[in-house]
Amino acid sequence: MPSRCALFCVGGAVRDVLLGEATSDRDYLVVGASPQAMTSAGFRPVGKDFPVFLHPQTHAEFALARTERKSGVGYHGFTFHAGPEVTLEEDLSRRDLTINAMAVDEQGVLHDPTGGLNDLRAHALRHVSPAFREDPVRLLRLARFLARWPDFDIHPQTRDLCNEMVHLGEADALVAERVWQELVRGLSGRQPSRMLNFLDSVGAWEAVTGEPPSPSTLERVGIAIDRGRALNLSAEVLAGLLFAKAQSGALEHVLPRPAQDWRALIEGGCVERVGRLCEPQAKKRAGWPEELLELAHSADLFRRSERLSSLLTLSAALLDTDASAREALGQDLTELLAFGVGEVAKGAARAKAPVAEAVSEARLAFIRSRIG
Repeated sequence: MPSRCALFCVGGAVRDVLLGEATSDRDYLVVGASPQAMTSAGFRPVGKDFPVFLHPQTHAEFALARTERKSGVGYHGFTFHAGPEVTLEEDLSRRDLTINAMAVDEQGVLHDPTGGLNDLRAHALRHVSPAFREDPVRLLRLARFLARWPDFDIHPQTRDLCNEMVHLGEADALVAERVWQELVRGLSGRQPSRMLNFLDSVGAWEAVTGEPPSPSTLERVGIAIDRGRALNLSAEVLAGLLFAKAQSGALEHVLPRPAQDWRALIEGGCVERVGRLCEPQAKKRAGWPEELLELAHSADLFRRSERLSSLLTLSAALLDTDASAREALGQDLTELLAFGVGEVAKGAARAKAPVAEAVSEARLAFIRSRIG
């Protein structure tokens, strides 16, 4: 490190340690150094908007203490200043929440100028300063913190700032890519519905997602998403559920392919097909073999067999399907997917007969004789 500078561990890493949570990320802050001093000490600059450097051996990130000033609209509308004269307190004062504005020095001493430790103990999400309303990404971060920690609540004055932020149009400046980055982290939280309900309550849902608000729909989907998260469904599956039947398509081009695939499966009725096949006495229906084959085709399970487990779990979250019925259906589908049709396809091709039809007939015969 450059001489005559102070090093601190800051932000989320300090918060998580105090919460007793495991953390792998470490954010380091350097006070009293210039960019030139950092490069002279062997650090490699990587920051685009403000000075961030990689350690020459560990490649850990070290940021210079900085201040910021609002100079435009949205989360890019800031001017930053970093220099050896910027103090630790000045750097911490620009952060979003008090629980993220704590630092630990090299002697292990906690620096907490905004009362973050008390808020952590009170399970309160409170802003550091009125400048909180200047960065709309903070709205999303706050929402996903609610999903991550179900026992935390937003300070009333912080909620007022969120309402003001939406009213001033700051949330309209969010871009879809950044929205998805925060939403997917919220969907990985312990109670994702809290994220959805908060964004709706402050009037930000449409600004954030492009979708018109529908409290009843959000409540219904939120319950299903919470159940799916408790059943360990991935964020991509939950995103497919969240944006199934979405109208605007504002986020569609940034949703990863798995999320888009799950959205299509849900909109295509695959979950309802699972529900029907899990009904009591479903196997006694005359068309049960065709229903089973149709589910396998509509969910593309013959090519994407890894979807089967999540599809069955999704039916539990959405339809509360019976566990033993899901297990039995899973076994039936596993047997069907393992049934080889290569020779059938080759024979049909040699006979110049429709291959797809021959394969379907062979699979139906297998279902009737071995499964049904």
